[in-house]
This record gives sequence, structure tokens and C-alpha cells, in this order.
Amino acid sequence: MNARLSDIAAQAGVSEATVSRVLNGKAGVSAATRQAVVAAMDVLGYERPPRLRERSAGLVGLITPELSNPIFPALAQVIEQVLTSRGYTPVLCTQTPGGSTEDQLTELLVERGVTGIIFVSGLHADSTADMDRYVKLSGRGVPFVMINGYTEKVSAPFVSTDDRAAMRLAVSHLVELGHERIGLAVGPRRFVPVLRKVEGFVQQMRTALPYTAEQAEELVQHSLFTVEGGQAAATALLDKECTAIVCASDLMAFGAVRAARHRGLAVPADISVVGFDDSPLIVFADPPLTTLRQPVEAMGQAAVNALLEEIGGTPAPHAEFVFLPELVVRGSTAARTASRGRSRKLS
Repeated sequence: MNARLSDIAAQAGVSEATVSRVLNGKAGVSAATRQAVVAAMDVLGYERPPRLRERSAGLVGLITPELSNPIFPALAQVIEQVLTSRGYTPVLCTQTPGGSTEDQLTELLVERGVTGIIFVSGLHADSTADMDRYVKLSGRGVPFVMINGYTEKVSAPFVSTDDRAAMRLAVSHLVELGHERIGLAVGPRRFVPVLRKVEGFVQQMRTALPYTAEQAEELVQHSLFTVEGGQAAATALLDKECTAIVCASDLMAFGAVRAARHRGLAVPADISVVGFDDSPLIVFADPPLTTLRQPVEAMGQAAVNALLEEIGGTPAPHAEFVFLPELVVRGSTAARTASRGRSRKLS
């Protein structure tokens, strides 16, 4: 028992005395600490005492990309809170460069007897990835739900932000401010949310302005979902005389602001910038960032509900549940000024 206590304590990051109090149902332990001890027992494969079995209905894995983009920990926090309130033990698995892959994390969770898995912006969102991995997972009887990145090749519930609608909102807002040369800074083309953003952007540019699809496509710049990626994309769009830039993430928007300032341009006096996510980083933005808010609370709740229906034997529809984003107007967008308003004639 001593060895087991030390193993559990090390896994949970608490003292052996705390583990003992949890196992024996003693008071004086916070709910969060108690949950950490229970999760550690599940991960290590230890059988719970009867009193602890009643507290949790099972282990649920949450696999996310790296956590440097704050939208992912925000989603994770919501999902973990909802799972815990429903009696489940959430286990967060994060992919890191050079670390465990999504397939390795999935296998680890399955080996631990996971009750279900929620994938956030995983390989399912990559249009070039092999989707057989999810077909095989389903064949092993493991329920799962996907967030952001729909594919018809996988039979499962999907929860997504309406990326096309987001671009319609952003472009319409900028057109109302008098902008005509509007650029889009997005991530790699292979990702489903990127493809949808581009589609929505091109469609709205054709609807709201006298652009052809080809002309609108010329104002799309693919890069990485990072500050540096946003800066590189924005630099290219500024070379194309854009007076406003829509970005696929708040991180990219920070990079766009940096690119503008490197050119000696002011935001929003000379160039307007729109982000995407409305992540916790917004509080550090200067000026305050106009952005498209992903409905994180609603999406996290929907993902958990769908998974629990799968686990309970009454599967949710194997389709996509789409949530509308919200345009949050702050200080990074303004009316086009004369100094930056001399747009090139459409060719």
C-alpha cells in the first residue's frame, strides 16, 4: 500500500497523506485535489475503493493540440468542468512538437479503459489525413466526439463554429466602415476550418464588393496559426495595399498588428485588424481587438452532451452541430482613412 500511495501521490502532485485522506473519505481535501487523486488512480490503473467508484462514472479523454493558442485551454476548461459535474473524470492529453502524437495518446487512453474521447482540432480537421484511424477506433467500441473539423468520412457527432458565417460578419463589418481592399490571413490550406473561412470570405467579398472569386482569392494569405505567421501573412497583404485584415486567430491578429507597426502604420487609424476566437489573450491587446467570438461554453457543453449520449447507448446524430460566432467590435477596426483609402482599381 505504501508503494501505491507514493505512486498515486507522484502522479497527482500531492502528498501521500493527502492521497490517504482521499482514499479513506476524510474531510479537509478540496474537490479539485480529490479529483486529481481519483484521476491519478485511473491513469495508473488502480482500482478505486467503492466510495470513490460512486463519485465517478468513468474516465474521459480530451485530446487537444498544443496549448500555446489560448482557445484550446479555454475549451478544455469548459469541457473538464462539465464532465466533472456529470460525474466523469477528465484526462487532458496535449500534443506537443516532438512529443506524443494523437494516435499514441488515443492508444494510451484506450489501454486505460477510457469511457470516451473528445478530439479538439485533431487530425480529423486535416483534409489530407487518413480517417481510417477513427473508423478503427469506433470498431473498438470507444465513443468519441469531434470539435472543429468536419468530415463525412467519420461517423460521429461533430461540434463546429460556423467559419463561413464568421467571415461574412467580419467582411460586412469592414465594408460598412468603408474598406474595399480587405485581406484574409489564415493557416495552412489543408485544414477544414481554413477551407471554410476562405470559402466564406470569397463569397462575401463577391457579394458585398465588386470582386470576382479569383480577385478575392488573391487577397487570401496562408501562413501558420502563430503571431509570427500572422505577421508574415499581414506583411504580404499590406504589400497588396489592403486597408483591413481579417485573421484566423487572435494570435495571428497580434502578428498583423506587429506587421502594421513595423511599417509605421497605426491600428486602426491606418489599418483595421479583426481576430478570431475572443481568447483570454484579448485583455493584453493594444488596441483592444475586434474579434469573432467562438461560443466556447455552448460548444463544450454540446460536445460533452453528445459524448454522454453515445456512452449511454442513445447515440446523438452522427452529423455536425454548427454554432454561430459573434462579432465583438472593439478598438482595432475603424473607418477607412484618406491616407490608406486609395485602393487599387479592381483588375
